[in-house]
Amino acid sequence: MQNSQKMMKNIALAIALCILPFIIGQLGGNSWVRIADNTLLSIMLVLGLNVVVGFAGLLDLGFVAFFAVGAYLTAFLSSPHLTTQFPAIAAMFPDGLHMPIFVMLPLCAIVASFFGAMLGAPTLKLRGDYLAIVTLGFGEIIRIFMNNLDRPLNITNGAKGITGIDGVHLFGFDFSQSHTVFGFKLDSVYFYYFLLLFLVFLTTIICKRIYDSRIGRAWMAIRENEIAAKAMGINTRDVKLAAFAFGAAFGGVSGSVFASFQQFVSPESFVLWESIVLVAMIVIGGIGHIPGVILGAIVLNVIPEFLRYTIGPVQEALFGKVILEAEVARQLFFALAMLFVMLYKSDGLWPTPKQEDKAQKAA
Repeated sequence: MQNSQKMMKNIALAIALCILPFIIGQLGGNSWVRIADNTLLSIMLVLGLNVVVGFAGLLDLGFVAFFAVGAYLTAFLSSPHLTTQFPAIAAMFPDGLHMPIFVMLPLCAIVASFFGAMLGAPTLKLRGDYLAIVTLGFGEIIRIFMNNLDRPLNITNGAKGITGIDGVHLFGFDFSQSHTVFGFKLDSVYFYYFLLLFLVFLTTIICKRIYDSRIGRAWMAIRENEIAAKAMGINTRDVKLAAFAFGAAFGGVSGSVFASFQQFVSPESFVLWESIVLVAMIVIGGIGHIPGVILGAIVLNVIPEFLRYTIGPVQEALFGKVILEAEVARQLFFALAMLFVMLYKSDGLWPTPKQEDKAQKAA
């Protein structure tokens, strides 16, 4: 009976998510569908960061670096940039580099995992604030490299960024173009929505499997008490490296999709603030709880954008003038949300159920 009810809930949720972009597209236009796309992209990122922060308890403030690695690798291999800058590459690939998405996603995952292991290796004995500072520095190093590798060889095009990145093409279908479906013309944001929704579903399933696996239990043991975990025979070194590598892989995949979606990347997309927002999503949603971090990503994506559109007209109606700018209101919301969680919901809006609660439900 419980399984059938759960299945019905999942079917209802799937139907609701499928019709959601058409509803918000009618109410708010394509801009709100794009916000939904960005929200799904953020969910992919926080699920990856949750592996490191939530499962293993390792505070990572440089996670956006792996996002940048995936985005720039896609920009290099799916745009004319390298062929225009390097004649040798142009001679080898006269038609340009146009790697398909099903090649780019695994490649970005592997390369980002390598960078994740590189970050994890020198930080194995660090904890708390010291680990946060090192990871923060790593994230800034990657961004600064991307910003300055335009001379003497123009590899990243510096602060100007890389344009002309190929959109997603899958089985001859171009996600970056408008198409007519059942007599209705739909813009590219709708097609990217369903692609991102599928990737979020796949990422959630993988994270749930990892959470229930042996290595997931090892991560949680390290999170609760690293000394006790080591005494129980857990190889904390390898397990920590695996956490950084797994989390970085999700970040690399997200970066690849982001580059194809925007068709443009620049260092400004990978600043420290982005990492802080991702950590805030996990803290507000519920550290280590997959549904919780998804909720946190939705809250911190949708409500600030809602304030961007409404805070000005509301102030005009109440006071006759704009007192608080939209960007200031968004920052204020972040601060108030964090204060509320710390004071009244220290485990997050949707924390991990306690073992006692699980036992009562099972009974």
